Amino acid sequence: MDLCEKMKTKFSVVLLASMLLVWAPACKEAEQKKAKAIPPVNVSVYQTRAEDVPIYHTFVGQIYGAKDIAIRARVEGFLKGVHFKEGSPVKAGDLLYTIESQPFEAQVASMEGLLAEARTKLVKAKRDLDRYRPLAKMNAVSQSDLDGAVAAYDAAKAGVTAAHANVRAARIQMGYTKVYSPINGIIGKTKAKVGDFVGRDPNPVILNTVSNTNSVLAEFFLTESQYLGTARQIEAARQDGLNKEESFDIDIRLILADGSVYPHKGTPNFLDRQIDPTTGAILVQVSFPNPKGLLRPGQFGKIKAMIDSVKDGVLVPQRCITDLQGLKKVFMVGEDSSVKEQDVTLGPEVDNFVLITKGLSGSEAIVYEGLQKVADGTKVTAKAVKVERIAQEEG
Repeated sequence: MDLCEKMKTKFSVVLLASMLLVWAPACKEAEQKKAKAIPPVNVSVYQTRAEDVPIYHTFVGQIYGAKDIAIRARVEGFLKGVHFKEGSPVKAGDLLYTIESQPFEAQVASMEGLLAEARTKLVKAKRDLDRYRPLAKMNAVSQSDLDGAVAAYDAAKAGVTAAHANVRAARIQMGYTKVYSPINGIIGKTKAKVGDFVGRDPNPVILNTVSNTNSVLAEFFLTESQYLGTARQIEAARQDGLNKEESFDIDIRLILADGSVYPHKGTPNFLDRQIDPTTGAILVQVSFPNPKGLLRPGQFGKIKAMIDSVKDGVLVPQRCITDLQGLKKVFMVGEDSSVKEQDVTLGPEVDNFVLITKGLSGSEAIVYEGLQKVADGTKVTAKAVKVERIAQEEG
């Protein structure tokens, strides 16, 4: 390359550098003007706050009567009568079933005959003893004869006692031919009809069931981790000075099959002694009052129970959360009306809200509506909104 071409190239480089020095500030100034020209984005924001947050869990439970008493035939025989209306209330002592009693009446008559025979023997033994005693005093009979009379009398007395017991046992057996309700409650559909032979397999052994439904029991299972959380909550309550009864004052609700919430709260009354090693769960039993008889044994429902409480928790509406490749974020609006992305860690859902376990302190304004229009650094015009808690049905 000759000298002329070298000078020409050098001049081109200097000229390009000069143009860049002039153009760069101009571009920056143009961008700033353009940014100033973009109006702020209108968004709605939700103001977070720290509060104590009760944590509820929902379990599938089955309902049982406070007492579900099986009615059984205690003697064998043909069913002679059914003395109730199926599905109706019954009282303790009401006659439910009768079983043919002729064989048992015959047995009672036989035992009574043996009792009469034993009494006759006792009378004879008593007369013999009364006759031998004065004779023994006059040495008219030997002492061994007197001892034999005494022994015969004692044996006759024992025979009468045994015969009495046999008669009583036979009458008890005959009494079993009438089956009475053991409790007040509602009786179900009979499993045996008149003419059926009952009291022996494979024919029905359980004739019916009577359930006391003034209150009902709902049974469900806690996982081991849920049990531990609940146990720690109860222990913390005890350490705060509450007595045993108060420490078990847990909010428990019953959600019925149609989605309605049963108006009465439940009271825990039973926790199984061990966790089932095959399932890792423990049985819990909760009592619900049933004054109107709405609840019946066999129903299924959802038990919604408060098993934990988070102090100074932060709840945000679920729609405020964005998900970017598995990272959960919210957009906070600062005092300068600019938006800032904030990573958050989510806890359990609480109705239409979600608990934030990390990332928010409870004093932030976060974007509620307009998420698709904002990014980190966006200027916004914020309007505060109130978001109502709406109970969500859990599956």
